[in-house]
Amino acid sequence: MKIDEHIEQADKTMFSFEILPPLKGDNIKNLYNHIDPLMEFKPPFIDVTYHREEYVYKKRENGLLEKQTTRKRPGTVGICAAIKNKYNVETVPHIICGGFTKEETENALIDLDFLGIHNILVLQGDAIKTESKFVPEPGGHKYASDLLSQIIDMNKGKYIDDELENAAPTDFCMGVAGYPEKHFHAPNLKSDLKYLKQKVDAGANYIVTQMFYDNQKYFDFVKNCREAGINVPIIPGIKPITTKSQINVLPRVFYIDLPEELSDAVEKCKNNAEARQVGIEWAVQQSKELMEFGVPVLHYYSMGKSEAVYQIAKELF
Repeated sequence: MKIDEHIEQADKTMFSFEILPPLKGDNIKNLYNHIDPLMEFKPPFIDVTYHREEYVYKKRENGLLEKQTTRKRPGTVGICAAIKNKYNVETVPHIICGGFTKEETENALIDLDFLGIHNILVLQGDAIKTESKFVPEPGGHKYASDLLSQIIDMNKGKYIDDELENAAPTDFCMGVAGYPEKHFHAPNLKSDLKYLKQKVDAGANYIVTQMFYDNQKYFDFVKNCREAGINVPIIPGIKPITTKSQINVLPRVFYIDLPEELSDAVEKCKNNAEARQVGIEWAVQQSKELMEFGVPVLHYYSMGKSEAVYQIAKELF
């Protein structure tokens, strides 16, 4: 079932979460151990992130450095198929611009279509650590809107090879990202909303937000979206704080603000266990308020660990 169909048919707020593919060489059983307890809350879908290439430099015998490409977390397509088969739940792979040509993207989408995976989240993806800004792959997409256009074309039966006759159309439900505190590349929120509306007008079916810790920013974001003519479901993304260091790391990495009340409470914690409990309690209260607002889904960024998300969901669902 499509994500928008789940939302349309639901009579209350649903629970969902995002996972990371295992590191290369890890066993998928560890991933199942993370997912198993969360299935108690009957998620209609599970997101699986997609990770682009990174570069490493290895020293050769002649002393020169050789640049090699590696992917630390491969297997998103296979993991989505495995989860769908094991748990009978919809999976949502993230499809990104970075590190992929248009042809590689098309092939991945064909594989997903063959596997019966018809929900995807369309993203630009992050810049790699060795680059100061996002650089598209030669022959790839620079913006998520361009990637979205390729998928929309495939839904119409239009592939890269325009000589294909009677090509079967795909049937993807497409989500895109929204930023209550604006994307860090956007000069202002108005500009950010303009490009978000372009994606929705092109065919995006729903929006999932970047994490935030002040619900008023989400409420304002929804209001601004509606006033701009963006009327698709807007799913809030929640990330519970689990360590003391995250009050400094999260704002720097994700370009978000933390409420003073939250950062002060975490700073007073003696250790990570106390900080984790503060984070859980904050996320529970945040989630309750969002449920009262009538959000369609509460989507949790688990970052590969289920304990905190489980405790939150236990209070709510």
